[in-house]
Amino acid sequence: MRRRIGSRLRAVCAVLAAAALAACGTAGPGAAGGAQDPVVIWALQDDALNKIEQDSINRFGADRAKLETFGNDPYKQKLRVALGSPNAPDAFFNWGGGNLKEYVDAGKVADLTGLLESKPELKAAFLPSVLDGAKIGGKYYGIPMRGMQPVVLFYNKKVFTEAGAQPPKTWDDLLKLVDTFKAKGITPISLAGSQAWTELMWAEYVLDRIAGPEVFQKIRDNGPAGWKDPAVVEAMTVLKGLIDRGAFGSDFASVGYDIGGASTLLAQGRSAMHLMGSWEYTNQLSQSPDFVKAGDLGWVAFPSIAGGKGDPGNVVGNATNYYSLTEGSAQLDAAKEFVSTQLTTPEYVKALIDAGDVPAVAGIEEQLKSAPNAEYTQWVYGIAKDAPTFQLSWDQDLPADQAEFMLTQLQEFFLGKVSPQAFADSLASR
Repeated sequence: MRRRIGSRLRAVCAVLAAAALAACGTAGPGAAGGAQDPVVIWALQDDALNKIEQDSINRFGADRAKLETFGNDPYKQKLRVALGSPNAPDAFFNWGGGNLKEYVDAGKVADLTGLLESKPELKAAFLPSVLDGAKIGGKYYGIPMRGMQPVVLFYNKKVFTEAGAQPPKTWDDLLKLVDTFKAKGITPISLAGSQAWTELMWAEYVLDRIAGPEVFQKIRDNGPAGWKDPAVVEAMTVLKGLIDRGAFGSDFASVGYDIGGASTLLAQGRSAMHLMGSWEYTNQLSQSPDFVKAGDLGWVAFPSIAGGKGDPGNVVGNATNYYSLTEGSAQLDAAKEFVSTQLTTPEYVKALIDAGDVPAVAGIEEQLKSAPNAEYTQWVYGIAKDAPTFQLSWDQDLPADQAEFMLTQLQEFFLGKVSPQAFADSLASR
């Protein structure tokens, strides 16, 4: 699953990583070499997508750029060390948001606002809500380079039909469905509670629906004190009501996401709903193909909450991934040429779609219509395209140490060991 990222390693690991990187220098800032040196591009290892990325480099000129890939877990620390050294890549994969802001604040990332303004056709080529995921302090620091992954409420159509139920449009609808499915001995909502990031999706959406995106944006931009906003306690109180109602069953803390976990419960009709990233469709197609092919997998947007300030069209999840460029790179002009010419070509976009991704590129409706799993991919594209705000997952959008503590507190909250007020207070005190 591409969703997860590794946690921050300890300082001693950073020292070791720095030593290792120093031994394999690239043409980063301050490195010796002329304009003929290739643009060094860093990305995560992914069998399907690395080929697409390499093909884009080949079209740009195999002698003009080279791709270096790294495993998921060590990547963030490796990048952090490299950007503080002469061995930085010229272009690098990142998640946008707070993950990128750390480097922007340190002056390590090139401002791409001028590039986008000088090439309005490039800026217009991407969905605004997704392009803004790399917008920090009113300036752009990244260009979208992979597919979008909004969080979606999946449901088992067969289970709903047998219960005479309809998927929820509002929070009140959802609460009634919890009672309906509990009465039938079916877990209303699958939750892989052994992994806190699955619980985070609920907190993200509930806070958005109640208060809009501004509250979390203040937390991200201004620090932990933002958790003191009264809307945080209000949202967690609403979420606690769902937990206490038995929405997730009694043993969710022992359920995982991998094979045999929350997804399997949904496919087997042992649960009715499952809130998960859009990759769940591919996951179900791989693990439970008969369930998908029978047309029993359904999907809807997260419900609205009465009286809430958040637009029901807002989505959370992984807006996409970005290529950012290193400030001071000896190959900055060539790197700008690469990201401005290769990420919207018909070949690149088609390859992403064929691989099952939904690119953040404008005007691809017809391409999606004729691609595999068209009904689903068109819907995902539509909710992302129409989203007033596409909020990056909080654990991606906060500094790693804050994100880890938040996830720990969230698990305690779901287990009933931490109250809504205590949850907010603990995060505000970091």
